[in-house]
Amino acid sequence: MFRVTKKKTRKLNGIVNSLGLAVLKRLSPETAHTIALQMIRMGLVSIQKPIKDKRLETSIGNLKLDNPIGLAAGFDKNAIALKQLFDFGFGFVEIGAITPEPQFGNQKPRVFRLKEDAAIINRLGFNNDGAKVISCRLKQEKKSTGVLGINIGANKDSLDRTADYEKVIQTCAKYADFVTINISSPNTLNLRELQDKSNLEALLSSLMKNSIEKLDQKPVFLKVAPDLTITELEGIVETAFKYKVSAIIATNTTLDRQSLISKHQNQMGGLSGKPLFRKSTKILAELSIISEGKLPLIGVGGVSSAEDAYIKICAGASAIQLYTALTISSSSLLHSISKGMLKFLQDEGHQNISEAVGSKKEHFSKL
Repeated sequence: MFRVTKKKTRKLNGIVNSLGLAVLKRLSPETAHTIALQMIRMGLVSIQKPIKDKRLETSIGNLKLDNPIGLAAGFDKNAIALKQLFDFGFGFVEIGAITPEPQFGNQKPRVFRLKEDAAIINRLGFNNDGAKVISCRLKQEKKSTGVLGINIGANKDSLDRTADYEKVIQTCAKYADFVTINISSPNTLNLRELQDKSNLEALLSSLMKNSIEKLDQKPVFLKVAPDLTITELEGIVETAFKYKVSAIIATNTTLDRQSLISKHQNQMGGLSGKPLFRKSTKILAELSIISEGKLPLIGVGGVSSAEDAYIKICAGASAIQLYTALTISSSSLLHSISKGMLKFLQDEGHQNISEAVGSKKEHFSKL
């Protein structure tokens, strides 16, 4: 009689996942992502989970994480597959960006694969179901495990972006463990102007004054762009300390197009993936130096291996986030990253991942 062992099941799942990935790569990237997310929601996708090990347990502010590997905002904008994504073993999951009103976003096509560069350009434009619909979804989900964050934004045609952020907080924040204020998407006109020190002060002052009761002491994060000067970073850090921001996510996508070779290299939008790694890591290290390691950081941008993840940690990140690599890598990515980070910790004599945070920030600030 044929006996199905766990090993055979894993092998079969791997074959199915590989075949599915091959088919999806023949579709347009946005269509492929939509189908993949639905497959995840239906339980048709399996992955090799991260290794569970106390050496990988860490924290950001008052948030305790089983491991430092997070899912970046944008992967599940509308919170349709939360349970399944947490089952994958992420240390934390961030959904969104969420705007007050439903938003279609920019015209299609608006996502482009840069195969030769291991990258993606998107100009989605905060497409999402809106705060009311997503909040109902979060309430119904009744998350029992996993650290959940909501990434919040403003509607494209908003006349008061500060009010938009406040509306999303008031509608959705009670169902999340942290709130990320997205001031760095390149696909909403003039949104990045909110990174200017005076504009950021006005935004945070209003949010903390009018929405603090809705946050109930939950951490507030800022997500910043990689296309910032030292002076701009200093202004952001100073303002973050002033208004008691809990962490900075570094970074969003870039408008830089240096050294690309793919045919879609000049498409408008934000570039993510491998070409972003060096730039985002430099910004991360600079933020760690400017803040003297006193402001928790989350590293995102171009992470596709254990080495990439560990470099982000050594540059100053307490945790990292993935997105683009998940769309082009195998189902063993999370497992290989956790396994590799444990090896790096052992080789460098660290007892916990937190001991490596910022240990080489001076080096990576010179990238």
